[in-house]
Amino acid sequence: MDFVTQIGSVAGALTTIAFWPQLRRTWKTRSADDVSLAMLLTFTTGVFLWFVYGWLLNAWPIIVTNAVTFLLTASILVLKLRLRS
Repeated sequence: MDFVTQIGSVAGALTTIAFWPQLRRTWKTRSADDVSLAMLLTFTTGVFLWFVYGWLLNAWPIIVTNAVTFLLTASILVLKLRLRS
């Protein structure tokens, strides 16, 4: 793996991992009141498009990290919609 791919892989891993605490907290508290629906919709759509872009380029660091990030943010989005009060 070349240096540029390593940088992309580490960056993708860090930005992906950043959503794990929010998902865990939302699941544990059964509340997503503090999470903006507009931000989640926008970000999840953007991550999906990054995934498609990576797929079209056959760029595995982009594909893998955005696939995982999409799953995390989509999970938060589903919880946000289901836990509405």
